[in-house]
Amino acid sequence: MRRPGQRGLAVGALATIVTLLITSCGAGGRPEEDQGGGSASDVGVTAESVKVGAHFPLTGVAAPGYSEIPTGAKAYFDFVNAAGGVNGRRIDYVYRDDAYNPTNTSQVVNELVLQDEIFAMVGGLGTPTHSAVLDFLNSSEVPDLFVSSGSLLWDQPETNPQTFGWQPDYEVEGKIIGQYVQQNFPDAKVGLFLQDDDFGEDGEKGARAYIDDQIVAAERYAPGNTDVGPQVAALQAAGADLVIGFNVPSYTALSQLTAMRLNYDPQWIYSNVGSDPALVGSLLSRFSEGQVTDAALLQGVMTTEYLPGVDAPDNAWTKLWQRVWDAHGGQGQLSNYRIYGMAQAYTFVQALQAAGPDPTREGIVTALEEMGGELRGPAFVPYRYSADSHAGLSGVKVVRIAGTGGTEDLSPVLVTGNGDTEITEHTEEHAAPPENGIPNVQPQN
Repeated sequence: MRRPGQRGLAVGALATIVTLLITSCGAGGRPEEDQGGGSASDVGVTAESVKVGAHFPLTGVAAPGYSEIPTGAKAYFDFVNAAGGVNGRRIDYVYRDDAYNPTNTSQVVNELVLQDEIFAMVGGLGTPTHSAVLDFLNSSEVPDLFVSSGSLLWDQPETNPQTFGWQPDYEVEGKIIGQYVQQNFPDAKVGLFLQDDDFGEDGEKGARAYIDDQIVAAERYAPGNTDVGPQVAALQAAGADLVIGFNVPSYTALSQLTAMRLNYDPQWIYSNVGSDPALVGSLLSRFSEGQVTDAALLQGVMTTEYLPGVDAPDNAWTKLWQRVWDAHGGQGQLSNYRIYGMAQAYTFVQALQAAGPDPTREGIVTALEEMGGELRGPAFVPYRYSADSHAGLSGVKVVRIAGTGGTEDLSPVLVTGNGDTEITEHTEEHAAPPENGIPNVQPQN
């Protein structure tokens, strides 16, 4: 993925994927005399802390890039804690390694819920991995917030009332890419390069809504099979001069190296999941055994964005994330994966504030359903949260990779929903972060 913050997190079986000043109140606005004096209102909540958990691939084939996400989230939570926490409570963030294995995910989530007694799951990563714990979290009535995946599975409020998505889902992204191709490449012969799971299926569904009659081939790869020669050769044989890829970063690198070997040079458009230049560049070097040393092959590739990232160092949000990382980060530099984690953590702080001074599990779910659609933060687009929708962000913009990993806009910010919902331009100004870097959401009641 080019930038998980901008480039969402796909999640197949292989991923080698405001203005409150700090005064006498804590970050959440609890009066000084009440700081640290709240009650233990629910599981995982004490007078001093709120404990949340997550599962990530810290080791294994999916670890590159994705293992940085929780380090970004932790840095932002530590930043908030240093300012007094939320309503006087610090956020205690516990994340465990599942190595991107659903069996491991079930084990570590069981530990987080039953042993660590977390208040909520925040940002658990992966479709196959998180699917394995979806029923458990919902039957245990544990808020399952902001899953790090664009699957449509997270938007089922009647079946899974505790679960909420966060990033734009794959169908929404596919629709916006499809419309862009229809309008700007009406004569193109389109090929699809798809991961053979819900990631590829949802993206294909969205794209076909606009360019079904332009598609000349749809080739699928099985995650784990690193030989994509047959798929790329089939796209070439079908005459596809524009290829849309809904794939994870390792398959961006593999498809580019295979196309180079076949002397095949279509216009590529990759999902936001698969086009982070830093990660793809390192994978290109590794897979080619040093024959390709950077992400120059991505020059001119199109993709999408929904968050400002490290290639926009002058953006006010990027400046905030750099300040957070400098103060509370560990080893390494600020990356788009860490920005993704910080942005999710920012949303959780908003939700926790909205849940009130003595948060409950039921209360934070209700707050997101009642107020979630009004929350604004680092993303270019609004959330779609309501009682009837647990879907996350509502859109993206289309960009071209240029220079040394920077991008240039090809479309305005566009928003839509699932199915036949119209695509429209999002004209709301993207607000800068609060001066102190911490949101100030007031509960409705």
